[in-house]
Order: sequence, then C-alpha cells, then structure tokens
Amino acid sequence: MTRIALLLALLLLAACAPKPPAPATPRQITALALALRQMSPDVDPTEATIAARLSYATSRELARAYHITDSPLIHNAKVNAGTRPRGLCYHWAEDMQARLEAEGFHTLDVTRAIANSDALFLIEHSTAVLTPKGAKMEDGVVIDPWRKGGTLFWSPVTEDRRYDWLPRAQVLRDKGRIHYVHRTKGSLAAPPAE
Repeated sequence: MTRIALLLALLLLAACAPKPPAPATPRQITALALALRQMSPDVDPTEATIAARLSYATSRELARAYHITDSPLIHNAKVNAGTRPRGLCYHWAEDMQARLEAEGFHTLDVTRAIANSDALFLIEHSTAVLTPKGAKMEDGVVIDPWRKGGTLFWSPVTEDRRYDWLPRAQVLRDKGRIHYVHRTKGSLAAPPAE
C-alpha cells in the first residue's frame, strides 16, 4: 500500500469513527430543566437547572470514561468480551444515579427503572429517573445516556415510546433478586409473618 493510500485509509477511518457527544447547548439544558420543573410545583427551579446541567455533563463524562467508540450494542459486546471495563446500561444508570445523588437535592429524588425485564427477545435495559421528592417513578423523567452512546436521551417516563419502564426495586423483587429481612437487636431475622 502506498503512503497516499494508507493516509487516505486512515483519514477515512477517522471520519467514520464516532465522535464524543457534543456539550449540551443552553437550549437543551433549559428544555430538560423545564421538564423537571413541570413534574411538580414543589421542584425547585434552581435544582432543576442543576440536575439538567449535571445530567448532560455526566453523560458526556461517562462516554469518555467508558471509551465509547461504537453503538451501544457493539460497546456492550466489547464489555461482555472483556475489552472494555464499563458501559453496559446498568453502569450508565448507577453512575448517573450516584452523580446526581451526590448533589444532595432537596426537591428531587433519583431512582432507577428497568424495561424489558420479562421480554424473551429483547435485552433488559436500565436507566436513572429523576422524580419530585417522594413521588412515584412513573411521575419522573428518564435520564438515559446509554441509548445514544453518551448523548443524553430524556423523556417523561410515561411518554418514552421505546421502553415501558418499571421501578427497579419491583423488577428485582419479582425476579427474586431482593430479599427483605427484618433487623432485630444486632441480628437478622425473617420478616414477621402476615
């Protein structure tokens, strides 16, 4: 291969490689902040704006940290093959949740949701959800950076046309992955019979 052909091939590969997510625009941040405020009159506008900025910034930071260079499903295959350490949807969800919770919001809660938990031919998908303090997951907004490989997707939970979300705790309980115990004076005991 000549040097020119090699250079052209490298340029072509560079042009085809996915680019890291672009920083959020003020319009994107404003739109998400507005959606968060519209969840409830009790949501503090300042907290909504901070949560919107953090959601976009964290999506971008995680894409870099996970070395995202492919579509989400291809990246999943790389993680499962051991060539990438993180980047499955639940990694995005737990890291997003941890970052948002670290902010210590007073009018917002961060929870998790799972879709496709009982589907035969679809992969299970996890995400973070912002809700008004004390509200149900269904009243919240999906914060999903996995779906577009680090470019944040968000939507009110009930308006997400791609996934039917269930609360994570409910899915884990239904699958027998959560077992509740009752703590009594330094020991663990089975919950009281009902």
